[in-house]
Amino acid sequence: MQLSFDFFLRQIASVERILWTLTFAAQLVLLVVLLGRDRARRYPWFTASIALSALLLMAEVLLTGRMANLPLQEILFTLRDLGVIAGLLVLMEMARTAFAGVQRSIFLVNSVGLLIVAGGLLTVMGPWPVWKQLATLDTTMVKLYLMQLAAKKGDLLVALLTVGLGVLVFLFGRRYKAGWRSHTQSIVIGLFALAVSLLAFEVVVLRTLHFTQAEQASVMRLRFYFAFAHELIYVAALVWCIAWLWRDELGAALPEETHQAAG
Repeated sequence: MQLSFDFFLRQIASVERILWTLTFAAQLVLLVVLLGRDRARRYPWFTASIALSALLLMAEVLLTGRMANLPLQEILFTLRDLGVIAGLLVLMEMARTAFAGVQRSIFLVNSVGLLIVAGGLLTVMGPWPVWKQLATLDTTMVKLYLMQLAAKKGDLLVALLTVGLGVLVFLFGRRYKAGWRSHTQSIVIGLFALAVSLLAFEVVVLRTLHFTQAEQASVMRLRFYFAFAHELIYVAALVWCIAWLWRDELGAALPEETHQAAG
């Protein structure tokens, strides 16, 4: 028996509430681990990005329906744009930590090369605005549209760069500071899985842009399934980081052992 579309929409709302609870709880636990286990000192930008994501999630749920739509969108898009900046800083933090022994010139050349490849792929992903049409819109609407565009394309750029960095860490991290069971590689694995799921969802969206009106119900279901999978992977990545960051790195000395050795 095929489910009705109204029932499907009600299921979406129910699933979103469950996912919000799981995601927000996992973010708070990860922040406690980062601060309580003194990992925030080593990964300050990663800690800040998790805090910013939790703030955005809380704002979306608590402010929606409780304030005017225009200022709400300005707040949410501002937080998303800040999240893009934080994401780029996290990648820089992971790269510098993973490849601490690499010469600065080699690090710079590889970083620029990775940015060029990711930027090239971004230009062919998704529709871009017709800039002449923006001149006909209200100034406030143009500002909101550009903020939304920066957030969406910025998220894709961060995802593409994350995939590239993840490949480099998997191939060469063991030679430097990001071997197996290191905190840096554990974080990169979580970010890598999340980036792949986001890119997969974007591909599905692009492939379903030109479906007919009769196919919209099937398209919405397909997008929901991929969005649901992306959210589950995000929760799984948070749990993965919680588990690994709670543990000490392999070979890391405990404070008591270090004190006894010094004595």
